[in-house]
Amino acid sequence: MPNSWTETATGLPTKIDTSVAHEARVYDYWLGGKDNYPADRALGDAIATHVPAIRSMARANRAFLGRAVRYLLDAGITQFLDIGTGIPTAGNTHEIAQGVDPTARVVYVDNDPIVLAHARALMSSTREGETAFIHADLHDPASILRDPALTATLDPDRPVAIMLVAIMMYFRDSDNPHAIVEKLLDAVPAGSYLVITHPTADFDDRAMARVVASAESAGITFHPRSRTETESLFAGTELVEPGVVPVVTWHPELVGELSGGLRAVQADPASAWYWAGVGRKP
Repeated sequence: MPNSWTETATGLPTKIDTSVAHEARVYDYWLGGKDNYPADRALGDAIATHVPAIRSMARANRAFLGRAVRYLLDAGITQFLDIGTGIPTAGNTHEIAQGVDPTARVVYVDNDPIVLAHARALMSSTREGETAFIHADLHDPASILRDPALTATLDPDRPVAIMLVAIMMYFRDSDNPHAIVEKLLDAVPAGSYLVITHPTADFDDRAMARVVASAESAGITFHPRSRTETESLFAGTELVEPGVVPVVTWHPELVGELSGGLRAVQADPASAWYWAGVGRKP
C-alpha cells in the first residue's frame, strides 16, 4: 500500500501518565525533544548529575542507529523491525532507510502511549515503501510476532533487521532476555540481522551504579551489562566486524547526511558508555 501509515494496538494502556517518568520520554529529553514532562526531566537531570555527558552519550547512541541502518542497506537489507522505537525525532529508521532505498519497509514497536499518540503525525513513508507501528511490549515478543501489521508490512520470507537499540537494559536477567531475543530470531529467515546497543558499567562502575539507583527509584528497571554479557545476547548470530565494541567506534565512516545532523562522537571510545554490535543469522 503506497505512502501508508499503519497503526495497531495490542491492549496496552493508552492513557499517558505524566506524573511518572518513562524511559522513552527521558531519552527524548536528553536528545533535546519536546515530548517530555516534569517527571521525565527530573529523572533525566538526576542521572545527568552522575553522568554529565549523558546527553552526548544519547546522541552517540542515536547516531549509531543511522550508521547501522546504512550498513544493513549495503548488505541488501530493506526490511526493519525497530523495537523500542522511542519518540520520533531526527534520523528515524525509516527516514535513513527510505532516503537510500525508497522501497524499504519498517515496523516500529513501542509500549509508551505517547509514542502511539505521536506516531501517525510524526512518521510517514515513501510511496514505494511502507511503515507500520505496533503498540506492544517486548516482554511479550509473541504479541509483536502475531500482530497482523507485522506480516502485512514485512515479507516473512525475506531477511529482516531486528533493531534493539538501547532497549535490553530494561530487562533483568530474571526476565530471560536471551529467550526474548531467541524468539525474535526464530521468527526471521537466515540472512537476517540483529542490532543491539547496551549501556554498561565497564567504563565507570560507580557512576553507573548511581544511574541504576536513580532509575530504579523512579520505578524504571535499568540493568547495565558488561561486554561479555552483551555479546551473549547475540547467541545464534555471527557477529560482523568489528564485533561488540564501544558505540562510537562501530563503523564511524558510515555517517551520512540523512542522519538528521546526528553524528558519531569523534572522541575517546569511552566517551559513550554503550556497547554496540550487529550479528547476522546464518
